[in-house]
Amino acid sequence: MMDQLSQVFAALADPTRRDIVARLTTADATVSELAAPYDVSIQAVSKHLKVLEGAGLVSRGKEAQRRPVHLEAEVFDLMNKWIERYQRQAEQRYQRLDAVLDELNDRSSTPAQKGHAS
Repeated sequence: MMDQLSQVFAALADPTRRDIVARLTTADATVSELAAPYDVSIQAVSKHLKVLEGAGLVSRGKEAQRRPVHLEAEVFDLMNKWIERYQRQAEQRYQRLDAVLDELNDRSSTPAQKGHAS
């Protein structure tokens, strides 16, 4: 079984699902409202929503006849933590590279400066 982070990234691998998530950042919407801009059936959008729901990205409300789809924004915290971890590691590597380059630059500029001082 996939962990939640894998499910989230797998769900967001599809451009239609990414678009649905983007649209839900502004407001909850019904399946019909979400299906409107696409040239696909409501059933096809429902399948996309089931994948997003399985990954914990959306939930469906139960307001009488209306069942709005709601974006579960806290799932993005999980993604952000994962991304930030690797971003910090990459930044540390760049800082080490900068230090090495500065040291090499200092070494190469020192003999040239000595030559000019004579």
